[in-house]
Amino acid sequence: MSHAGDLYGLLAEFEQPEELLAATQRAYEAGYRDMGAYTPIPIDGLAESLGEVHSRLPWLTLLGGIIGGVSGYVMQYYACVISYPLNVGGRPHHSWPAFMPIVFELTVLGAALFSVLGMLALNGLPTPYHPLFNVPEFKLASRNRFFLSIQRRDPKFDIVATRKFLDELHPHGVHEVQL
Repeated sequence: MSHAGDLYGLLAEFEQPEELLAATQRAYEAGYRDMGAYTPIPIDGLAESLGEVHSRLPWLTLLGGIIGGVSGYVMQYYACVISYPLNVGGRPHHSWPAFMPIVFELTVLGAALFSVLGMLALNGLPTPYHPLFNVPEFKLASRNRFFLSIQRRDPKFDIVATRKFLDELHPHGVHEVQL
């Protein structure tokens, strides 16, 4: 047994994805909110059973696209109208149809960059260290095991009651995760 101050949480190990999904749903129904699920494959409905239904990533992608498109237009406007206007065959300096290919390309570039960087930031990556890495069995999360962690900072967390709850879910094992 460890001191409660050194504990990150409890980790339940399951052998089948259906077991993890059912355990996650039961834990959410029991009032646990500060949970994490770790699997080697995607599982339909797992994010919803953890209580995570909305992502901010689409809004970040939209913001990146808008910033990219506007900056492309402003850059061309400044270059062609303000900084270095050229009179070519009597055409207007501000010829917005000619600006559209670059605006489109920078919209796509801005959206893609914000998507990738936003995904990394929202997922907390890169993570060179996490307390779950201290559990030797956790290396199986990338192979053939499914894990549910309940963190100590969860308002409902009590080490004895939470361990008993996890044992009732019939996992392959329940592990204490040290900080």
